[in-house]
Amino acid sequence: MLVRKKDPTAPPPPPKSKSREWVDSLLFAIIAATLIRWATFEAYTIPSPSMENSLLVGDYLFVSKLHYGPITPQTPLQVPLTHQTVPILNVKSYSDAIQLPTYRFPGFSSIKRNDVVVFHVPHESQYPADLRTNYIKRCVAVAGDTISIRSGQVYLNGQPGAIAGQLQTTYFMEVASANDEVRQALHDQGVVDYTQPDGIPALSGNMHDANKLGYYISCTAPVAEYFKKQSYVKSMEVYDGDLPPNSLFPDVADKYGSEARSATPRNWNLDTYGPLPVPKKGQTIALSPGNAAIYYKIVAQYEHNANVAWDTKTGMILQDGKPLTSYTIKQNYYWMMGDNRHNSEDSRFWGFVPEDHVVGKAVLIWLSVDPFGDFWHKVRWNRLFHTID
Repeated sequence: MLVRKKDPTAPPPPPKSKSREWVDSLLFAIIAATLIRWATFEAYTIPSPSMENSLLVGDYLFVSKLHYGPITPQTPLQVPLTHQTVPILNVKSYSDAIQLPTYRFPGFSSIKRNDVVVFHVPHESQYPADLRTNYIKRCVAVAGDTISIRSGQVYLNGQPGAIAGQLQTTYFMEVASANDEVRQALHDQGVVDYTQPDGIPALSGNMHDANKLGYYISCTAPVAEYFKKQSYVKSMEVYDGDLPPNSLFPDVADKYGSEARSATPRNWNLDTYGPLPVPKKGQTIALSPGNAAIYYKIVAQYEHNANVAWDTKTGMILQDGKPLTSYTIKQNYYWMMGDNRHNSEDSRFWGFVPEDHVVGKAVLIWLSVDPFGDFWHKVRWNRLFHTID
């Protein structure tokens, strides 16, 4: 092998100009920041109360991608666009864009029960998975578990589940009369309604009995017990949202844009749900009209099978025009729920979260801003640098 020696008489290369050095430094910083954001940690903020009281609106989080392992982009060329991203491609729709197979690098932890997880929302099927809205919920059940809810209590594999966090329930709190004492107590107990200008729940009538006057409040069990002992409270009753019958998963296989409905309606509600098995990689399922709606999105969407459709007459999954009578699961799935149980759109509405949709684990609150705080109380100092349970 011949190696050309450097000519000692050749003049040295000209030094980089200041502008070139600045450009090179900027490019290096952008590349380094992008790699760190993709592979290690990313900052998120909490925009909705679905995880109250564990996470508050205005919390700023660090989410670790090292725990479960970073995942390669499905759409590699993207630029920011509001809360989403779009490919830098001249295409008519997202389905025309280049979509690559995903690969998850090894992490130092698996997804566990009670982890607070950021993931690409399973609906929004008009976008590739990594271009969808990110949600944050608690992983209540992992692949292979069977989940049930009885009177608001989660059961895993027939046993009461030990759920972390500070769970909230929504109540109608009937009061004898509305006054400043009640409003002050709501404020002091940390009861918040983000739809109100001052954050204090508004006085209203009961949706089932117009003669009852009070407040719809979401709070933890200890706060509910506090109010039950107050002389101005006449009654406290759990409010579950009054959902239409047969409107949860899997009675509706896909809440967004699908005609797939279970042939055997279960009529579950937010507090009485299941039992429902969470699919596990390698598991072979015998499909029938009684359970096909449970697995429809897995077969049709998440695992990228071709020529899949739903037969509305038989309540079965079709592939190549023929009923699919069995299916082997290709990846693990998880059951995610918000800690604010009556104010969270979660797996009870749209089903399982595929493993390849998981972004990372929420690990640290690094800042918390109270949207209703005045200048002196805008920052929730007691929440800074708290780890997330």
